[in-house]
Amino acid sequence: MTRKAAGRTPDKAQSPAPSELSCEVCGQMPEPTKTRLTLANIAVMLPIELLVHAAVVGTHLPYVAKVMVLTMTATILVIWVAEPSAARMLRGWLHAPALRHRKRLVAAPALWRARTVLKDRPGSLQKLTQALAGLDTNILSIHVHPVAGGVLDEFVLSAPGDVREAELLRALRAGGGADPHVWPTTALAMADGQTGALSLAARIAASPEELPLAVAELLRARIVTGTGAGSADVAPPAGPGGTVLRIPTAWHGPITFSRPGEPFTPAESARAHRLAELAEIVAHRPAAH
Repeated sequence: MTRKAAGRTPDKAQSPAPSELSCEVCGQMPEPTKTRLTLANIAVMLPIELLVHAAVVGTHLPYVAKVMVLTMTATILVIWVAEPSAARMLRGWLHAPALRHRKRLVAAPALWRARTVLKDRPGSLQKLTQALAGLDTNILSIHVHPVAGGVLDEFVLSAPGDVREAELLRALRAGGGADPHVWPTTALAMADGQTGALSLAARIAASPEELPLAVAELLRARIVTGTGAGSADVAPPAGPGGTVLRIPTAWHGPITFSRPGEPFTPAESARAHRLAELAEIVAHRPAAH
């Protein structure tokens, strides 16, 4: 299911000041292109050179003295006046390419995965969509999981690059969402989950011992090994809605998976258990003669 949150047009982003490009460690600005730096120096140095020449040539000094005065004066003015003045007065123009690049990066949309619980009643999703529209955020996909007290909606969102996690969380709460969670994600989140699950099922059918790795890949989780795998003292409660999931196997014992900060949904738990059943069926299937 794909939706576009129709909302207000965001205000035009202000161009970042050149000073925002300075390095946080050394405080230096990025090096401008040689062409722009040369043109800036010429623009500042040429008037100074003309004034110095006009002043010195009109004097009655000997020729050699005039050359020496012009050389020393021009050198001092270039080092102490021209170059600093060019860098200061024309810094916006000097760093324009870097500023344009930064502006494109800031304006580029970012992908987020979001999860929140809504009341299972008409208009709940529309209210949430309108809240996200206030941030000019598009809903690219949505999956609904029935849970106690309502439905757990899981979204893939496309938001402007300057939208932060806290803003998305506020919008989800303002739209009626309870216990919202947001994570940065990539375009892989848009992959067809059913096709991925079928591919992993085929992998398990060929090699049942691949079950732990296949489930970890399906859930984007890590396999918990050692004493922590079965200890409730070192891990949150296992099961849908928690960040730890255990699936039983007849020949291997329970396999524990962990995904800190991102609770497992009932649908993800069901898929993991079905893959475990498939592995058990294949592992105990009599060999064909």
